Amino acid sequence: MIEKEELHQFCLTFVTERISRIHKNIEDVQTSLSSETKSSAGDKHETGRAMLQLEREKLGQQLAEAEKMKQVLSKVPKEASNKVIGLGSWVITSKAEYFLAISAGEFKEMDRSVYCISAATPIAKLLFAKKVGDTVSFNNQEIKIIEIK
Repeated sequence: MIEKEELHQFCLTFVTERISRIHKNIEDVQTSLSSETKSSAGDKHETGRAMLQLEREKLGQQLAEAEKMKQVLSKVPKEASNKVIGLGSWVITSKAEYFLAISAGEFKEMDRSVYCISAATPIAKLLFAKKVGDTVSFNNQEIKIIEIK
């Protein structure tokens, strides 16, 4: 039996590990930048440094996005309303189960899957403010809301 707290913890682990990976990559790029010496051949040296700078900028953007995800997750209520779908809702539909928090992928336990999705995803936007018994149309399919936890 999956508990809502497990879904929240799964998302937290996902974002924490992502932030750690990005920090490690940034350190690796910093090390590479430091080891690029002026004794390298002119243009080749400058191209190498430019590529590393671009990589560092890209990692910085990824880090900012991951930090934003962590911030959103910290605002997810542990006890969301089970009457109306909102941030923190675990929604069981006729097609799949969704935990509306951050995009962290699929949580699997035994024969059950719950997709941890961001509020910005198309399906989440359709589900927000709906109630048990409501239906939404997604990809030309009718999806019925069976339960909200």
